[in-house]
Amino acid sequence: PSTSRPPHLCPTGFGTYPGRKRGTVHPQTVSFPCPACQRDVDLGERGLGSLFRNLTLERVVERYRQTINISAAIMCQFCKPPQLEATKGCTECKSSFCNECFKLYHPWGTQKAQHEPTPPTLTFRPKGLMCPEHKEEVTHYCKTCQRLVCQLCRVRRTHTSHKITPVLSAYQALREKLTKSLAYILSSQDTVQTQIAELEETVKHTEV
Repeated sequence: PSTSRPPHLCPTGFGTYPGRKRGTVHPQTVSFPCPACQRDVDLGERGLGSLFRNLTLERVVERYRQTINISAAIMCQFCKPPQLEATKGCTECKSSFCNECFKLYHPWGTQKAQHEPTPPTLTFRPKGLMCPEHKEEVTHYCKTCQRLVCQLCRVRRTHTSHKITPVLSAYQALREKLTKSLAYILSSQDTVQTQIAELEETVKHTEV
């Protein structure tokens, strides 16, 4: 919301109701301008505290905070004392390096030079598929767009009304579908071979 229009208090409520005395001060509620249309919205007596929490966005922010906190405490595993702070990690090597050690252990022209650096960490997991737009690991599948998406893709308006499922659920559903299709093809293989043989015999008869 615009900072030029700060939240303001406005009186609300008229008349009486059971348990309320005449002449008492009306409860006050917070009115806040809508970011889109700039109309005042009554948030109630609790103000911003009455709004729903965006748990998905909170988890994304918390994950970034943990990454920052962890990376600040990780030291290079190959430096001679005194150790320097690690700035890169390598999933293939399962180690964290400072800039100089990363270059030293990944010399140009070798197979290790093809290793892609990642943020330093103490727990290396197998490298998963990455989102080409946000460089984050994909965790969900958008059925509408038929593409894999990460946590940041999910919170964008592009996928607001789309059907999104976890990657594991989408994988299991697709695997089951392919298994059924393969079973149908194998069961029909004998019939198809018979039809091919009949067609070949018909072609020979026609040529004669």
